[in-house]
Amino acid sequence: MVPSVDAIFSRDCIRDQAWTWRGTGKVIFVCAKHFKDDCFSNLRQHQEGFAERLSLIEESVPSIYGDDGRTALRTRRKNAWSPFSTRSSHRGLHGCMSAWVIDEYGSNAVLRFTEEVPVPALPSPAHLLLKVHASSLNPLDLLMRGGYGAKLLQLRREPLALGGRNEFPLVLGRDVSGVVLECGAEVTHFRPGDEVWAAVPPWKQGSLAEFVTLSEYEVSHKPHSLSHTEAASIPYVASTALSALINAGGLCAETTPHKRVLIIGASGGVGTFSIQMLKAWGAHVTVTCSHNAEGLVRGLGADEAVDYTSGDTVHTLEAMDRFDVILDSVGGETEQWALPLLRPWSGSKYVSLVTPLLSSTDHLGLLAGGMQSGWALSNKLLQRLLSRGVFYRWGFYAPDGPALDHVRALVDSGKVLPVVEAQFPFTQVPQAFLKLEAGHARGKTVVCVTQEDSSEAGEQEQEAPQHQACSP
Repeated sequence: MVPSVDAIFSRDCIRDQAWTWRGTGKVIFVCAKHFKDDCFSNLRQHQEGFAERLSLIEESVPSIYGDDGRTALRTRRKNAWSPFSTRSSHRGLHGCMSAWVIDEYGSNAVLRFTEEVPVPALPSPAHLLLKVHASSLNPLDLLMRGGYGAKLLQLRREPLALGGRNEFPLVLGRDVSGVVLECGAEVTHFRPGDEVWAAVPPWKQGSLAEFVTLSEYEVSHKPHSLSHTEAASIPYVASTALSALINAGGLCAETTPHKRVLIIGASGGVGTFSIQMLKAWGAHVTVTCSHNAEGLVRGLGADEAVDYTSGDTVHTLEAMDRFDVILDSVGGETEQWALPLLRPWSGSKYVSLVTPLLSSTDHLGLLAGGMQSGWALSNKLLQRLLSRGVFYRWGFYAPDGPALDHVRALVDSGKVLPVVEAQFPFTQVPQAFLKLEAGHARGKTVVCVTQEDSSEAGEQEQEAPQHQACSP
């Protein structure tokens, strides 16, 4: 039975598929939505009827999304794009805001606090303006501070600029938990005053600021059981982990039970989230971490923890049964000894979160760097497939508000906990970067942006510098 259109667009039935609504050549709204499996068997024969009922269709073009042959419907609005009104709890919000910015790439010294960054305007009718309550830092923020991925990310920001503009002043910060202040006219799932969380794409201005704009598709309602400080620790690592596990690893709630998964480097943000996600899906999870992090990862549900500092990591893992999926967040020479740990000729997958794409384009340019990265991936994929029958893939962050809806349900049911190692007030962003730069993470470093949260963070930082799993 195919669900009604109202059910499909309620975000309760969504999981993976995409509609792109366009008008007069300008993208108004891109909403990647994933339907539950029982929707797909009859989706293709009903897709034209769906579009007609929605009064959105000028043309309907079936397309294949992903490897499983599921069909997406792309429709075009009949009406052309037009100037839009907004719904706002703070109409006429103009002027400047406080933010931490960088004006050039470099070390921690390039971070600068300013109160003169313009409040961002809504770039389209499908966008929201959020008041940031809390943000958190990721290793990507450290890399971007030093210029990592600058060429490719700038191309993504300004596809037609052709080097005529620069990205400065640049605001870092990839996680946000906050409140909706303003909604574009096309926004349907949110209203001013809603508490939300999101992962900010690397090509957009970040969340180490008072306000940030995001599309409706990138935003999700915040879990009721979490404070903003706790919620800010999850979105970016969750989006990255889910993209890697689902799109590259081929895992989901239906296919994961009893699968054996190895996570290499499991005590950081992506690792601690992946442990909980995989256990919620029914996997057997083995991780590598330091001896000091063993209590943390086992507390989150890991079945086996191997101390990578012991010197016997490879021998210990070789003595175990082979794995169906390996998630590698370390990179380097790891894959040389880890690939043989996969179950051969069974469709097993090695997913690396450490890829050369952005660094190659930085050093070789967009064309040469992209070609070299493509060749490297193709070469590794063919070698692994032909020699052992295993798939080698790269995992990337992908913005996905509907995926965060799923995570919210798991958080509110107690199956996923935030793992916050340290909290800093907004005035101490450079210190937060230094904490992250020191390495050996045991969860996330959170920055409390609003005054009340910053005061609380300052007190907690003095009393207990480190925190582990926070119980909702």
